[in-house]
Amino acid sequence: MEMRCTPSKLSGRINAISSKSDAHRLLICAALSDKPTKINCNCLSKDIVATAECLKSMGADITVGNGAITVAPQPFNKKATLNCIESGSTLRFLLPVVSALGIDATFKGQGRLPERPISPLKEEMEKKGITFHTGSEFPLHLTGVLQSGEYEIAGNISSQFITGLLFALPLLEGDSKIKLIPPVESRSYLNITISALKKFGIEIIEEENLYIIKGNQQYKSPDEITVDGDWSNGAFFLCAGALSKEGITVSGLDINSPQGDKKILEILRRMGADVTINGTEITVKKNRLFGTMVDAGDIPDLVPIISVLAACCEKGVTHIVNAERLRIKESDRIQSVFNMLDTVGAAVSETDDGLVIWSDNELIGRVVNGYNDHRIVMSAAILSSECSLPVDITDYKAVEKSYPHFFNDFNSLGGNANVINDGK
Repeated sequence: MEMRCTPSKLSGRINAISSKSDAHRLLICAALSDKPTKINCNCLSKDIVATAECLKSMGADITVGNGAITVAPQPFNKKATLNCIESGSTLRFLLPVVSALGIDATFKGQGRLPERPISPLKEEMEKKGITFHTGSEFPLHLTGVLQSGEYEIAGNISSQFITGLLFALPLLEGDSKIKLIPPVESRSYLNITISALKKFGIEIIEEENLYIIKGNQQYKSPDEITVDGDWSNGAFFLCAGALSKEGITVSGLDINSPQGDKKILEILRRMGADVTINGTEITVKKNRLFGTMVDAGDIPDLVPIISVLAACCEKGVTHIVNAERLRIKESDRIQSVFNMLDTVGAAVSETDDGLVIWSDNELIGRVVNGYNDHRIVMSAAILSSECSLPVDITDYKAVEKSYPHFFNDFNSLGGNANVINDGK
């Protein structure tokens, strides 16, 4: 399956899609609530659908229509099979939740999901009454009822483990604590979780590297709620704007959002792009671009598109560090980004925890491996606008994981993306 992106300059205006990160969390909170919730969501990606389908398997009544997801809580099933497809968030968020509910659960997954780690969450859950009958092998089968108490989790492996516990522990009878072992990365994703929980009436006390969770709390529906605009996916077109004289405007992005990937604005400015904020509209235009230092510890999802921008800088060198967790994503994203840039002629070097990217490149076009990774595919499409020849991207359908109509938006901004091999 290949998508040919013939070089063309992008400009214009698009609306941000609903945040995948926020939608996951609101769906889970709604399923645990006291009454139905209408969740306004303008984009249903495969990952969001995976979470909705897993919640339905657990017993929730979920309907979709007219740009909204309605979640009606129901008595949970005693036994359930949950197919997470390729969604790491779905798996790691729901492992503690089904355990708090005492559901005899089997988790299935596809792609690289069975290879992605579930430790140390698994070990902490085993200490608190849960039995993993298949170890860490898929399909995962676990039974038992999660116990309250003190949990200790490394803060630099996956914030998703901590989020799962934050959803689950308020449901238990006793009080609990989550101690985070420094360093703590991706803290902004934990802030998204805390924000979602607060909207559903759940109180979490935050101290330095410690969460205190009262037991016997009740999730209370706000009746209707709207998913935040997605900064992670909006970043692709904001960065494309930095390569466009006319510029690109992305509307529907809240600069007060807890999403950490809004840091893309700071990075764009640091690299020299012209950035204008007008309420929830962000406009980025081309200016002289310079390499910079990027600590990716809290913004790992931005690395692929920042790397594209770095390869298009006029001067300087970009160093991306603290990105080692990218090696256990949908692909080894450090290696995938390196291969993408190297294939089109950029000067790039791979390090243990990141990348070094030189500027002033003459970029050509070739077949770029998408590695069935949505963020690599989208980055390669934006990269094509600076290439001298077409870029043919394999596995282009991977965008369905988070941004199903990405290529429609790409073409609406003047892009020239056409399927040349649909796999038939």
